[in-house]
Amino acid sequence: MAVRLSPFSYVILVLVGRGGAGPHDLRRMAEAGRVYWDAAPSQWYAEPKRLEKLGLLSSRKEPGRTRQRTHYDLTPAGVEALEGWVRTPTALPRMQQEAIVRVLAADLVDHAAILEGLAPLADELATADAEIRHALEVARSLPERRRLLEINHRYAARLIELQREWLQEARAELA
Repeated sequence: MAVRLSPFSYVILVLVGRGGAGPHDLRRMAEAGRVYWDAAPSQWYAEPKRLEKLGLLSSRKEPGRTRQRTHYDLTPAGVEALEGWVRTPTALPRMQQEAIVRVLAADLVDHAAILEGLAPLADELATADAEIRHALEVARSLPERRRLLEINHRYAARLIELQREWLQEARAELA
């Protein structure tokens, strides 16, 4: 019986990568990469356990600051699963843009209320922009993945800039 993996399963396998990672590492990567993928914090801890049960990851205990930590490694079966997955067609990215839906509500509710709800987005975009700049710096310390990370981080920077431009346009329309 073939086990079906979710797109999130593959995210975990890729992030564990050749060097391995613990749940805390995965969660930290998730926070830094929220432009690319977002999931509930509990999923970043639960999914590696599930993948280990499926034989796609293995784990070992390593010393931590206050207690032992779990460290996951990709198994040959995990690499095989990734090899099969990367050959499948890539779909158009799924996006859940709450701000776009709020602007669409402008014919139903007060524009000032929408502008009030959109106001914090500028700070969020600035924070995401800073996170991407930091991620580009970190990429320099990972020679085996540097070029790949830089491609993705430049993509994220352009997405953030596009959202910043969209926000300016939406604000002007609603003002």
